[in-house]
Amino acid sequence: MPSPSPHDSLYALIAETADQRLASQLRFVLEVDRLKGIVRQTPLIDGSRNETDAEHTWHLATMAVILAEFADPAVDVTRAIRMILIHDIVEIDAGDTFLYVDAAARAVQAAREAEAADRLFGLLPGQQGAALRALWEEFEAHESADARFARAMDRLQPFLHNVFTDGIGWRRHGVTAGAVRTRMRIIADGSPALHRLVERLIEESVARGYLDEG
Repeated sequence: MPSPSPHDSLYALIAETADQRLASQLRFVLEVDRLKGIVRQTPLIDGSRNETDAEHTWHLATMAVILAEFADPAVDVTRAIRMILIHDIVEIDAGDTFLYVDAAARAVQAAREAEAADRLFGLLPGQQGAALRALWEEFEAHESADARFARAMDRLQPFLHNVFTDGIGWRRHGVTAGAVRTRMRIIADGSPALHRLVERLIEESVARGYLDEG
């Protein structure tokens, strides 16, 4: 059971003034503010610092709007954006994991994220929480066209940040071109055209010394 919050009395006041549903929704809304403090491995384009999960989420949503014409097959962009907006909420509890960790570390992270999903989506009223949890699971499953496009955006954004910061993140962690190619293949499921561009940019990054061919 989570520890009592010092703000529980405020939520009780909201429930008394309005209703319990609104109190639950506001608890969730205020809880996800913590996403602004989760620092990722991806550098900002100016290289001054790493981005936060909240900044990453905003950028993905913007990309989905701008690049929707490259989705193949076509998608419901609004649904894809809804997935994007909640896809990293679980990192409030589970933290960010570097994309290039091994399979064992990814399995540990997946378990932590599932536990986080239980708590965070559980803050919302029953049906609303269940609907968002289902959307999060759809994103994770990578099976629907909407999810595949949303995940393509999730892989493309940090990739572009690495290319346009001269491979700062890749060089810092010793990431090879082969590892990048493997982890970027998922983009082809949502947009073959964008994946072709990624492949070309990997070649250019190797030529420029941003990536070691390995």
